Amino acid sequence: MRARSLISLFAAFLALSACAIPGPSEHLNGDEGQLARLTQSPFFIQMADPQLGFAGTPLLLVLLGYTWNDDPTAQEIALFEKAIEHANRLRPAFVVICGDLIQTPGHAGQTREFQRIAGRLDTSIPLHLVPGNHDVAGEPTSDLLRSFRRDFGPDWYSFRHGDVYGIVLNSSLIGQPSKAPGEAAAQFAWLKGELGTARASGAAQILVFQHHSLFLSDPDEAWEYFNLPNEIRGQYLKLLHEAGVRAVFAGHYHRNAYGRDGELEMITTGPVGKPLGDDPSGFRIVRIGEDGFEHAYFGIADGP
Repeated sequence: MRARSLISLFAAFLALSACAIPGPSEHLNGDEGQLARLTQSPFFIQMADPQLGFAGTPLLLVLLGYTWNDDPTAQEIALFEKAIEHANRLRPAFVVICGDLIQTPGHAGQTREFQRIAGRLDTSIPLHLVPGNHDVAGEPTSDLLRSFRRDFGPDWYSFRHGDVYGIVLNSSLIGQPSKAPGEAAAQFAWLKGELGTARASGAAQILVFQHHSLFLSDPDEAWEYFNLPNEIRGQYLKLLHEAGVRAVFAGHYHRNAYGRDGELEMITTGPVGKPLGDDPSGFRIVRIGEDGFEHAYFGIADGP
């Protein structure tokens, strides 16, 4: 069993450090013209992976679950603070952060720093938090889920803002449910009912927010560190299609990726914190309307 775990860790290390990166796509890199268009009608901001405490940790130790430094680096703090400043200036309908809020599950210092910075978001702008594998572990346990719920709130839930019916999922429970099978079953049962409620609500856009991508570019691609297992992926895609879900927004990849399965878009957004590819630290602006939605990714340092 230990040998199998080490092999899995090595495979994940290779995926993180040497995996193929989909090429840049024009709709993923915003310019001033897109910014003006996106912010003329109701829009929201999607962030992912502030992951406070990651930048100071060697990559192999990240995979082993260790934290090199107890506290976030100055660079991580500055990036997250700047992202919140952009949100306060742009005035979105809401902000959603798609997981890996911190580096180490239950870490008091990282949690405190995340809450301090997130608390700077104007109280008139709703903030929705999504659990990531570094918030509840790659294989969540009941204890780690309780810790997340105490510090950050529920790990699966829904919300409504105007034309958007948002559904937040704990994708770690979807991909690795073995240590909390009851929790995983409860989330799946809830999702089936909630999708029916969403469809009956009359919302123009039903959107799902989670940490792991169902797939990065192709719904038939092989399972690896950055997506979800194929069999489970197929089950969830079937449910989402039946309910008329238009898009799934995710993070985890620490760069941008884009894919489609029929009418459903899979949108993977780069990190607020440390990048692992060519895309800079940033966030996504998503314009919502009855006719559909449009989105673009903007770097934090340059400022949209």
